[in-house]
Amino acid sequence: MAERPEFAEFVAARSPALLRTARLLTGDWAAAEDLLQDTLAACWRRWSRIEGNPEPYVHRVLVTTYLAKRRRFWNRERPTGELPELPVDDPADQVALQGQVEAALRTLTPRQRAVIVLRYYEDLTEAETARVLGISVGTVKSQTSKALARLRVDASLTAEVS
Repeated sequence: MAERPEFAEFVAARSPALLRTARLLTGDWAAAEDLLQDTLAACWRRWSRIEGNPEPYVHRVLVTTYLAKRRRFWNRERPTGELPELPVDDPADQVALQGQVEAALRTLTPRQRAVIVLRYYEDLTEAETARVLGISVGTVKSQTSKALARLRVDASLTAEVS
């Protein structure tokens, strides 16, 4: 990184936010760290060719790397009707709600999850989300609509609202 100080500055400044995005996509800290490392390695190799603000490019690499890995390993894990209980150190309501939201995100398809994370956690516009994912704005809108419809009927989330 000595010959690319602007890359080192970008990584230092944006890694926490990128790691949070990766965690929301993967649902797991270790997988998120691996995803971010793969993303940054790919970006480092192409850094000199990135023009302007590198943020959209890095987001796109992050999401496409996530989606590619999901397609490649889709049959390694099997869904189960009962999730194992996870120990929670902090019994605060916020932590429980965060877990419920993350579990609900895991019920979405990878593309729907990517759209929701970019739109609502990263606060990107529809156009920015479309650019990052390499899809049309109409696809972003329809995937957002479908994802939100699924989340609205999720029993673990609707019980909290009532």
